[in-house]
Formats: sequence, C-alpha cells, structure tokens
Amino acid sequence: MAVSAISCFEVSLLVKQRKLELPLPVGEWLTEALSASGVDCLPVTCEISRLSVSLQDIHKDPADRIIIATAISHNALLASVDCVFPEYSELAGRLVAR
Repeated sequence: MAVSAISCFEVSLLVKQRKLELPLPVGEWLTEALSASGVDCLPVTCEISRLSVSLQDIHKDPADRIIIATAISHNALLASVDCVFPEYSELAGRLVAR
C-alpha cells in the first residue's frame, strides 16, 4: 500500500487551515501513520506531474489530478470516495470506492 506525497501535503494543509485536528503535530502524525501502517509514500515525479496535466479536464483540483496520475503511473489501484474520479476513463479497473 502507498499514498502519493501530495496526500501528505493535503493533510498538512488541512491542519494549517484548522479543518483537520490531529492528536500529534502533523509531522509526527505523518511519520507515525506511514511507518506504523507500513504504507509507502510515493514521490511526485516529473512523469506524474506531466501525466496529471495531460488528463482530461474533469477534475479542477491539481492535488487530486496528481493522485490520479500517481495511480496510473504505478499501475496501482486507487481507493477514493471522490465522486468525480469514476469519470476518468484512465481509472477504469483501478478505482476502489467504499
């Protein structure tokens, strides 16, 4: 299992904006959440950046586009409840929703 580094950015931003409260400082929480669960953090590469821009203009949120591009680049399944993600044909067979 893995998450895109942009997901760590989003958590950090939500904490800064006081939209999310964590039991630890965000840096400690991210370190513990990743290491304790065995989840890898995938970097945002040049290829992922390029791919995120080349996607159809369905989702306007650049962070979500990077998450989609990360899944495509790594040929990975993507778990999301985002209602816009299924509109991406590139995610066919890769999207796991709850």
